[in-house]
Amino acid sequence: MTHILMIEDDSELAQLLQMRLQKDDIEVTIALTPLEGLNFFQTNSYDLLILDLSLPQMDGIEICRLIRQESNIPIIISSARSDIRDKMRGFSSGADDFIPKPYDSEELVFRIDAIMRRIHPSIPKKSTPFELDEERHEISRDSILLHLTQAEYDIVAYMIKKERFVIAREELLLNISSIKYESSLKSIDVIMGRIRQKIGDDPKHPKYIVSVRGVGYKFVNE
Repeated sequence: MTHILMIEDDSELAQLLQMRLQKDDIEVTIALTPLEGLNFFQTNSYDLLILDLSLPQMDGIEICRLIRQESNIPIIISSARSDIRDKMRGFSSGADDFIPKPYDSEELVFRIDAIMRRIHPSIPKKSTPFELDEERHEISRDSILLHLTQAEYDIVAYMIKKERFVIAREELLLNISSIKYESSLKSIDVIMGRIRQKIGDDPKHPKYIVSVRGVGYKFVNE
């Protein structure tokens, strides 16, 4: 069973999510205030943290930063504050994912499952078209080596690791050093166009790099 700590001051929402997650054998401990959440975190063991940003007493970004200093626990920020600056502050403070409110509870379940599969290597690896070999610095599709630039390799490698997660353009700029010099978010779209061409993805009906309007992209490795 997966054990989750949820720091969320909207008790009605927290209880609804708790009931939904229980259907997938996910146990949720709810903390309605930051101090209660920090106390639960320090005295119990959890597999993942779901964190709101707009909380009484203390901002969620500060909580994220404090917890990340003590633990590598996966952190999903779940917040109505979806401004670009909040997203960037969240990721730079150690968050692993950011899901803007409102959202479908099924999406939260999927994101939790994706994180759990990534951090538990004992789960059998599925057969996928794209394979990442970080030691050799190589990415292949159907066992055929792809010829990518450094920026293209870094982007595809990052997206493979976060398969099916919605990845904002800002997140790519923040986390991939080889494209930090690119000052325009539009430049990410240009690079994605080149990557699609090299991996054989139809730009009109993409199968692997799927555009998410107004946000960014997600990678489908199947």
